[in-house]
Amino acid sequence: MKNKASLSIILASFMLLAGCGTTADTSNASDTSASSETASETSAETVSESSNAVADGAETIPDSLVIPEDMTPVYADSLNDGEYSITVDSSSSMFTVTDCTLTVADGKMTAQMTMGGTGYLYVFMGKGENATEDGYIPFEENSDGTHSFTVPVEGLDMGIDCAAFSRKKEKWYDRTLLFRADSLPAEAFAEGTFNTAESLGLADGVYTAEVTLNGGSGRASVMSPAKITVENGTATAEIEWSSSKYDSMTVGGDKYSPVNTEGNSVFVIPVTGFDYKMPISATTSAMSTPHDIEYTLFFDSTTLAAE
Repeated sequence: MKNKASLSIILASFMLLAGCGTTADTSNASDTSASSETASETSAETVSESSNAVADGAETIPDSLVIPEDMTPVYADSLNDGEYSITVDSSSSMFTVTDCTLTVADGKMTAQMTMGGTGYLYVFMGKGENATEDGYIPFEENSDGTHSFTVPVEGLDMGIDCAAFSRKKEKWYDRTLLFRADSLPAEAFAEGTFNTAESLGLADGVYTAEVTLNGGSGRASVMSPAKITVENGTATAEIEWSSSKYDSMTVGGDKYSPVNTEGNSVFVIPVTGFDYKMPISATTSAMSTPHDIEYTLFFDSTTLAAE
């Protein structure tokens, strides 16, 4: 009897311990879940708290973007409403805009910038130290997985402050952006923004005018002054390059071939406007394979002289 009683006591104790063990496991699982939720909340709080943190000079790449002194800002009232592809220069290789669409409407401009990476959660148009939550612009994920930001644009051909918040570092990184007016097509500009043969009242005939080439590596040049021919109110220019290696030029989507076979490459192209940086591209065979290079030509109407 004593043995049976002892056995009963042992069995009861074992069952009690097993029950306690089960209760302990459940408690641990609950604690783990609570801990996970707390960690998630802490992470969110950390992002929120660090949203005012700005990377110092030692953490950033020095700005490489220099705004040319001769640039004049271009505002929305100088452009026709519409959507245009535009080139955006950035002060940092860590914030590269691979594609951008500029929208002009109702006297305002916005730009959808497609980024070369996915490391930024949002941007703020201004300095990082001034970033406020109501000014955060979150990224949009495109169908191909790339990220883009749609931002207001104060003006073209001027430096614009833009701070980017790093997902990894949880800090703001200050950048400078330059939306280039010289990458827009002629039809983007409102009437009267730049001069034409008609607005200048040029009679049919032959003229010369100083022309300046910008873009590329800076090694190429064109002969100046250039010969300008006006016929029926339309101007064309004879452009002579400093090299014989240019195979074609493109203006406004139309391609032009050289008009000579010997010496430096010479082209006759339309002058879409005077007194602004007219966008063109030229194909050169000076490298191992042909390359299209973006340039601008500036025809100075104040130097026009009849021949």
